[in-house]
This record gives sequence, C-alpha cells and structure tokens, in this order.
Amino acid sequence: MAGLAESGSNPDVELLYEINGLAKDAPHWFDRVMEFVGEYGVVFALLLLVLWCWWTVRRRGGEDAASSVAALLWAPLAAGVAVLVNVPIRGFVERPRPFHDHQGLEVLVSGKTDYSFVSDHATLVMAMGVGLFVANRRFGLVGIALALFGGFCRVYMGVHYPTDVVGGFALGTAVALLLSPVAMALLTPLTRAVERSPRLGGLVSARRTAAGRDAVIPGARKESPGSEERDLAA
Repeated sequence: MAGLAESGSNPDVELLYEINGLAKDAPHWFDRVMEFVGEYGVVFALLLLVLWCWWTVRRRGGEDAASSVAALLWAPLAAGVAVLVNVPIRGFVERPRPFHDHQGLEVLVSGKTDYSFVSDHATLVMAMGVGLFVANRRFGLVGIALALFGGFCRVYMGVHYPTDVVGGFALGTAVALLLSPVAMALLTPLTRAVERSPRLGGLVSARRTAAGRDAVIPGARKESPGSEERDLAA
C-alpha cells in the first residue's frame, strides 16, 4: 500500500492504516453504521447511560442521593470542560487530519477541516465515561468501554491518528478526575437544596418526595375511621 510505504516505521501511522483498512474490507452498510456510531451513537449512548443511572439513584434515594446526583451532573459537565480545554491545545499543535498527509485511507466522513490532535470526540466521551465512573462504578465501567469503542471508531473512520485518540482519552480522564473535587464542592450544595424543595425534590430522591406526601402537618386534625359517620349522626 503506497500510503503505508510512505509512513516509514512510524507505528502511529502503521496502526492507522491497519485499523482503517478494516473499513475497506467491510460491507458498505457496516461502514455507514460505524460512521453513525463514531459521530453520534457513542455520545448518545453515554447520555442515555447517565440518565439511566440518575433514574436508578433517585428511585433508591437515601442519604447520599444528593451527592450521587451531583456526581452524575459532573459527567456531562466534565465532557464540556474537557472539550473547551482542548481548543487551545489543538490550535497550538496544529496537526492536520491524517487524510491530508497520507494517501489510500478510507475516509468515512468528509468535510473535516479542523486539526486532528487531540480528538474532540475521544476527549468528550472519555470525560463523560470517567465522570460516570466517579458517580457509579458499575455504570462507569460500561461508559468507559463505550468511550474506548468510540475512540476506535474515529481511527476506523480515517479521521484521526491513534495518538489523537489516546491524547483525547488522557485529557478527558485528567479533567474528569482532577476537577472532580471542585465540581462536587460546588454541585453537592445545589443538589441538596433541590432535594429539600417541595416541587423539585423528586429530581434527586423519589423516596424523599413520597415521604413528604405522607407526612402529617403538626397541629392538623387527624381523621379517624368512622368520624364522618359520627359527624353525620350529630
């Protein structure tokens, strides 16, 4: 392969051709599936996973419900912060997309004109996966697995070098973990305030809302069985 020959002994480029070469051998419909998954599917699946975890947490309730919901809020926020951090990195490195410098790649998504390092997609999905892991280990492991697959898709699609993806994984993980204490310190008081709210408390704990409905107001008259009949008889 001409493009591979031009890469010399660069393992990054060699691995790019190896993974992207799978797209050439795959059926057209499979490439279209990988294109959708790599562009949108993994991000959408991670958002659904965060919502599923939130639904589980609020149904369970408990004393730690507010802190758990705060950690879940951090997952998508960490993804956004990590992508913002990546903006100056991409501008500083200015690495072109692989299909600009290497021939023979099967590029599944055209029109990519921005820089390649580091991958925004890889940064976003790994930050969300690690943020979810901070909130819930079981859901987080699934999220990290989805993020790893999303990074593979970016190389398969021919739009990123493997090191672009690895750099994105490292950046997303660093932001999600290093800023987590600060995020929790800011978000936990907010979710606790929401939990105490009569109207919005159900967003944090369904049990707390149910307990509030069943609570007896101090000083209120408690009706006993048969009281209505006695009033009518009187």
